[in-house]
Amino acid sequence: MNRRELLKSTAFLGGAALFGTVFPGATFAQETPKKGGTIIWGHSEVTQSLDIHVTGSASTLRLLQNIHCSIVTVDKDFNIIPMLAESFEESPDGLTYTFKLRKDVKFHDGKPMTAADVKYSFDRVRDPKTGAVNFEVFKDVETIETPDDYTVVVKLARINAPFLGRLAENGAGAILPAGSGETQATMPIGTGPFKFVKREFGHEVQLARFDDYYDGAPYLDGIISREITEPTVRLTGLRTGELHLINDIPADRVAEIDGTDTLQTLKWFPLNFDFVNFNHDYEPFKDARVRQAFDLMIDKEQLLQGALWDQGKLTASPSFPTSSSYDGALKSRPQDMEKAMALLAEAGYGPGKLKLVFKTTTNYPYHVESAQIMAEWFRAAGVEMTIEQLTWADWLSQVWVNRDFQISMMNFFTLWEPDFLYYSLWNSTGAFNYRNIKDAEIDKLTQEARGTVDPAARAELYKKVQQRIFDQTLDVILWFRNGTIGAQKSVGGLDTIVHPNGSNLNFHKVWLAS
Repeated sequence: MNRRELLKSTAFLGGAALFGTVFPGATFAQETPKKGGTIIWGHSEVTQSLDIHVTGSASTLRLLQNIHCSIVTVDKDFNIIPMLAESFEESPDGLTYTFKLRKDVKFHDGKPMTAADVKYSFDRVRDPKTGAVNFEVFKDVETIETPDDYTVVVKLARINAPFLGRLAENGAGAILPAGSGETQATMPIGTGPFKFVKREFGHEVQLARFDDYYDGAPYLDGIISREITEPTVRLTGLRTGELHLINDIPADRVAEIDGTDTLQTLKWFPLNFDFVNFNHDYEPFKDARVRQAFDLMIDKEQLLQGALWDQGKLTASPSFPTSSSYDGALKSRPQDMEKAMALLAEAGYGPGKLKLVFKTTTNYPYHVESAQIMAEWFRAAGVEMTIEQLTWADWLSQVWVNRDFQISMMNFFTLWEPDFLYYSLWNSTGAFNYRNIKDAEIDKLTQEARGTVDPAARAELYKKVQQRIFDQTLDVILWFRNGTIGAQKSVGGLDTIVHPNGSNLNFHKVWLAS
């Protein structure tokens, strides 16, 4: 059965395994790095606020990580290593963190970075008035002291095991010049390899090489990030040479790019996980039986083939696949329409009683196709559903900010730090809990994990969180999606571009042969 036939007959297909794991693979231009040239990147999404402390958009962070650096970062094995700090130390009681700063770091405005800038940045994130998405990282911080220009001492009121790891993740540990907060959304200034030049909202962002970057100036003169959300337009731009590089090759065109002599590809696993979201403030979805019924209507394997063209792998756990907290014992519920209809009837929603609007964003075409496929299954179970296709900006406004939705779908980048993942997304006070989830057991477990230093014990707590998410069907976890980049053969250093977190793209070591 081909994909077209699949889309026509999704209502009653069984559980035949139609997917296969895609392994990382790449072919790269192998020449000596050259200095100069401006790379034109076909960015798959529109950047939102350019304030790295405030933005919750992974696509925006993908760009901003070239402008900013964090006080610490991670290596490929997720060990926390110094970045703007030359060293760090945790006290034996776990309550004090001392950072010794590098003395050769400059901001893009030419000013040297000092402890005052670090204190300003940390205080800014922890201030609720800022609206920082990572404000809870500093929830347990009691004082921030700067005994000299290059030392910062952070004292906690209680143990917060993920504190250092959270500083290494997107945004929380980014250091801004003292007093620059009000201008960061429109004119970001950081310490990264590229400095901001200008933005035409919804069209492009321009960056230029920062010659004083502490880790050595980049090869490229600059980056032009053209925001092209339509996948086929992005692909055409790559094929015609208008673009040097694109991220998110359309899932159905990956093999085509692989077979083109003038282009190269980079693939990695995973880029993100996708899940179906319920608004827990919407009456029917307050009932776990209704949520589980929808889970049972979905044939995840068929959906992976039908909407994602095999570009991923099923999972029932959102934890990073190599993380100790990943619960491989959890398995996706198989499709069971009879049981789904029985649960709906038991909850008082027999055939024709439930009418829904599924809000999805055209920013992710495979989300639209997923909704179309799921709609057929839902109708077969007696649920009337219409699909509302929103631009990315409208989805963010309606679903993310205003929580004005009934059912939706989103992808989240593979947050390797489990507190960032589980507390942010599923704790009732989490910054990313746009589904209005309020589960006392989840709140208790995620809070307990924060105070648990032993890694093995923490991992077990997060496995309990996963079990609770699954048992209560708080969301339906679908799959991990592969990351893909297509580039001209003239682009060098492509193997250095993907950050270990699988989401950010760093152009520091990328270069153009011509």
